[in-house]
Amino acid sequence: MSRPGQGVMLPVNGLGFPPQNVARVVVWEWLNEHSRWRPYTATVCHHIENVLKEDARGSVVLGQVDAQLVPYIIDLQSMHQFRQDTGTMRPVRRNFYDPSSAPGKGIVWEWESDGGAWTAYDMDICITIQNAYEKQHPWLDLSSLGFCYLIYFNSMSQMNRQTRRRRRLRRRLDLAYPLTVGSIPKSQSWPVGASSGQPCSCQQCLLVNSTRAASNAILASQRRKAPPAPPPPQPPPGGPAGTLAVRPSATFAGAALWAAPAAGPAEPAQPPGAPPRSPSAPGGAPTPGQNNLNRPGPQRATSVSARASIPPGVPALPVKNLNGTGPVHPALAGMTGILLCAAGLPVCLTRAPKPILHPPPVSKSDVKPVPGVPGVCRKTKKKHLKKSKNPEDVVRRYMQKVKNPPDEDCTICMERLVTASGYEGVLRHKGVRPELVGRLGRCGHMYHLLCLVAMYSNGNKDGSLQCPTCKAIYGEKTGTQPPGKMEFHLIPHSLPGFADTQTIRIVYDIPTGIQGPEHPNPGKKFTARGFPRHCYLPNNEKGRKVLRLLITAWERRLIFTIGTSNTTGESDTVVWNEIHHKTEFGSNLTGHGYPDASYLDNVLAELTAQGVSEAVAKA
Repeated sequence: MSRPGQGVMLPVNGLGFPPQNVARVVVWEWLNEHSRWRPYTATVCHHIENVLKEDARGSVVLGQVDAQLVPYIIDLQSMHQFRQDTGTMRPVRRNFYDPSSAPGKGIVWEWESDGGAWTAYDMDICITIQNAYEKQHPWLDLSSLGFCYLIYFNSMSQMNRQTRRRRRLRRRLDLAYPLTVGSIPKSQSWPVGASSGQPCSCQQCLLVNSTRAASNAILASQRRKAPPAPPPPQPPPGGPAGTLAVRPSATFAGAALWAAPAAGPAEPAQPPGAPPRSPSAPGGAPTPGQNNLNRPGPQRATSVSARASIPPGVPALPVKNLNGTGPVHPALAGMTGILLCAAGLPVCLTRAPKPILHPPPVSKSDVKPVPGVPGVCRKTKKKHLKKSKNPEDVVRRYMQKVKNPPDEDCTICMERLVTASGYEGVLRHKGVRPELVGRLGRCGHMYHLLCLVAMYSNGNKDGSLQCPTCKAIYGEKTGTQPPGKMEFHLIPHSLPGFADTQTIRIVYDIPTGIQGPEHPNPGKKFTARGFPRHCYLPNNEKGRKVLRLLITAWERRLIFTIGTSNTTGESDTVVWNEIHHKTEFGSNLTGHGYPDASYLDNVLAELTAQGVSEAVAKA
């Protein structure tokens, strides 16, 4: 099914504004980590538009209308969303659609995630689905939008064409997005004058407003030093009016200062490092401090990266740590960028390059087994609990009875060793008196026997025991990793820092399933995000040693566990289990790649802490 709504051509007057009687629906969107523009809700968009009318160069506190967006502020001058607690900055844009489209009617299409939450589609997809729905089509193919999904309106479901998996979708009526008519409001001075009303007294507004006095002083100083700006170029008398293409899903370039002539030739690409040229005056520089709300994406990016026409004596101050990769805290870097941008000073909002997660494509004939490591795959099955492991028998196996214990604390119950265990009356085991004290064989640390029985009974109950003081492991420790598959092989590519060696690629694959009795919520479904997961080691002696120990850890179910993700906050999902892996192939932007001179030694230490070492394996 073809994509509806290919846009219309509208005549533009000499100033570059669209006709005053053209109405458009305004949707504000932010750019996520997958380079997709995600729409704000209609309520948030109304709030942003209200602030824009009062102060086109100010800041928008999103937490005033949406409690889930409390940490976020939008800086209208740089067109970036700023998160106060982390310093993360993301581009935002002001997009325009036809009033008869889904956002103009307040119609939202959503799909259901694995956790039962409903997520809105991107606005382009939402409009396409609504158009097909209104035309009473029985189904819709989203491949024209770059997605391998089919929408079935009879069953209100979405199906993945590759996996055949289905999800529910729904059509919901919400507040209509704001409507604007005519030209875009011109830039205003910041801060807003007395006509804007009393300032808000919430904590976020106090934080934003507290920075404005300093910004205004810098701005006033700059204006005193800056030479007078030349008047903007006037269009030739009687010049032909241009045309401007307005598409339902394209950002509208409405202001005359940013509109390029429709019939003019395309500008040649500028060499790297060359200063940006103003779209309105070839070879000239844009005036600093002008609002860029309505600039097309490429022009806006150029203006944000370098503010031209810098007054003499005002140095450019780059703010490069927006992704937390440098020594400066990202929150400080982000707030510095907002302050300098608001004051009209040049700000370089640089972004770290995208990590290289995977190697170039490899043919099957180039994939080889790892020398010295038998096989290419290991599978784990569902764990069978060993009911014969009596907690008392396990504890006595690794402990020696102490007749005259010292007068010091038991670090489990925090009672004195010369007194009864703190678990007296809570836990009862035949033959284990609460005053009995034992010493672990290798490390020599002493505890109440009843305390160790309680600790073992609350753990994995796999026949092993771990000293709570020094973490020494007695027996063979196993984990709670769900069933899955581990593959490993050589690929003919080198990791950064290991130019003369090939690479060992490890592929972990764990499907979703039901939690067992050893997991946090037995009988409940668990999710497995991001699988298969690819990890990399250098093919040298130490890298092959790490691989052999990782295979042992996999077979003991120690690589993964079920818990709460530190990244997404999702519970009942498969997460890493304290053995770090390198998942970034060609860079080290996330800290999970190469070069990293200490990684192999660190992961060997982590494996040893889990009871996995060559000495134990040989024994």
